Amino acid sequence: MVMGKEDIAQHTVQQYNEDLENLHRGVLAMGQLVLEQLDDGIAALEANDVELATRVVRRDVEVNTLEVHLDKECQRILVRRQPAAGDLRLIFAVIKTVTDLERIGDQVGHVARAVLDSDASSARRPHAALLHLARLARTNTARAIEAFSALDVALALQVVQADAEVNREYQGSMRQLLTYIMEDPRTTSSALQLAWTARALERIGDHAKNIAEYVIYMVHGKDVRHISAEERERRLAEPAASSP
Repeated sequence: MVMGKEDIAQHTVQQYNEDLENLHRGVLAMGQLVLEQLDDGIAALEANDVELATRVVRRDVEVNTLEVHLDKECQRILVRRQPAAGDLRLIFAVIKTVTDLERIGDQVGHVARAVLDSDASSARRPHAALLHLARLARTNTARAIEAFSALDVALALQVVQADAEVNREYQGSMRQLLTYIMEDPRTTSSALQLAWTARALERIGDHAKNIAEYVIYMVHGKDVRHISAEERERRLAEPAASSP
């Protein structure tokens, strides 16, 4: 059976839509893997579980592999389909989201390596100073991925706004770690290690915020990075952009 021009055009459009859907699913699969890594990294931190931390470090290659694969898929679609307007915004947002997910994976690796490098014989390990920060970072990451999945701007805005709480908790954790050092200088080494861990968790929160901002860009075509809350509200109140 010979396909006519209309059949070929319909088939091409269908294949293009499938390519975009597969790209979307690929990002969500990578996001799920990163969340699993984050859960394991936090659990390893809380329990000082060297075996679990080792698994987290070893699995980082899976996150990296997905990043490379999705980058290639984006390049293929850009070359073959030459997307425009909303589809082009989607692909740009995917490229940036994949990068931030990979960097979250890297930061989780830093958390796991801190467990591996920690002094297990230390009598006073101030892990409790970081647990709330870790849970906040995890919650924001999960919400950012959910917002990407559903293209939920309201949820994305919640993530953007909640990043301020992550930053406050980070500062609180650093003050608590400094208190440990001042009370007992013998804790300096372990406290400094935990300070690097706190920094990694704060960076995870930053990357989650970035992903949420890409969701807003995909839906509204508005770049809301690096602006005040008031300016963000003003831009989102304007008509949605029709081009990237």
